[in-house]
Amino acid sequence: MYKITVNGKTVVGCNEDAWRTTPHIWFENANNNYQYGAAFTGSRFDGENGFAPQSGMNEYGLCYSRLASAITKKERSGFENRLKITNPTAYLKNILHNCKTVDDVQKFISKYDHSYFLEDVFIYAEPSGKYLVVEPYLMTVGYDPKYVLSNFCPSETTTEKAMRLDRYRNGVTFLKNKMDTSLAFCTALSDTMSVCREKIGDGTLLTSIWNTKEATVHLYFYHNYQKSVQFNIKEELAKGDHSIEIQNLFTKNEEFEKLATYQIPQNNGRLRLLLMLIGIFSAFSSFYFSVNYFRNKKQYAKYILLFLPLGIILFYYMFVLCTNINVFYFKAPYKDYYSGLVSATSYIPFLLLLLLMPIGKHTVKAFRDKTFNSISKFILILNLLSYIILIGGFIYWDFYNIF
Repeated sequence: MYKITVNGKTVVGCNEDAWRTTPHIWFENANNNYQYGAAFTGSRFDGENGFAPQSGMNEYGLCYSRLASAITKKERSGFENRLKITNPTAYLKNILHNCKTVDDVQKFISKYDHSYFLEDVFIYAEPSGKYLVVEPYLMTVGYDPKYVLSNFCPSETTTEKAMRLDRYRNGVTFLKNKMDTSLAFCTALSDTMSVCREKIGDGTLLTSIWNTKEATVHLYFYHNYQKSVQFNIKEELAKGDHSIEIQNLFTKNEEFEKLATYQIPQNNGRLRLLLMLIGIFSAFSSFYFSVNYFRNKKQYAKYILLFLPLGIILFYYMFVLCTNINVFYFKAPYKDYYSGLVSATSYIPFLLLLLLMPIGKHTVKAFRDKTFNSISKFILILNLLSYIILIGGFIYWDFYNIF
């Protein structure tokens, strides 16, 4: 995100980079619990709370943005006597509904244990250009006319480290020798800080450019900066509380359609269950054949021992596939900058492809061998079918395309 203040006009631009397919903008008026009406954008559905806000602005121009981040410190000392955050979505919306300035926000948040958000950093900006950066353990007020923030906590991130992040570096470079609050300039800046990954064209889901002086917002959908939709916050609030599905405001986007139909375990429960079952069955096969081999070496050929490491490897890999969504969207071989072991799993699809023919050959041989019991033959066949299914999935997810 970025904030620019020139000649008394402050504009805040926010890019939401997400793989969700349900971006919304909604408007909530003042009521018995809310002092001020506000508009929010977001794509993550939070049950009875509706959608969780990713960015937003109230009718007085107080603007907000949320960025995923990480912090090394995990202790929550000093926050024991503060109010606990039990409903983060309601808490975040309440800030815009009940605060008019950055000072109000600071007072509001100071009552709460905001270390609850260990993986987020927030920024609030008012029309004057004053802003507040909220980290898990720290709040910092700033007055810089231009400010860029990305996925890191400023208090523990050096400039050198921050500049390694492409989108942050692009924003800082773009603003180095020029600064403007026109829509054309801010659109170009948002585009510079957006992302479109080469694998399936995914990246920035929604861009919002909030004009705090005029209380308007321009929306750009799925990193396409040729067309925008504008909303006047006060005019929309006058229509009553309502929500709009953003993709319906724009013409069909082929890259977004590809994202919407892309099947992975994180958006397909049956697929996730299948991978979990394959992982469990692989681990069971490893245990079963190892025990039976050492009990009766004459009955089983030595190649059966291959299932011992292979079953364990596949069990772990199925766990990675079911818990790490990044694997499916980044180009193969996937590199995890936090875990060398996860990075190494990117080569398992090649291992399985190389072993498919030998395993298939020995499975046929074992099936004809009368010394193998029916249970062993059944387990061998299910393993072979599992490998074929996995290889088909790896082809679909483009895990073999490393060039």
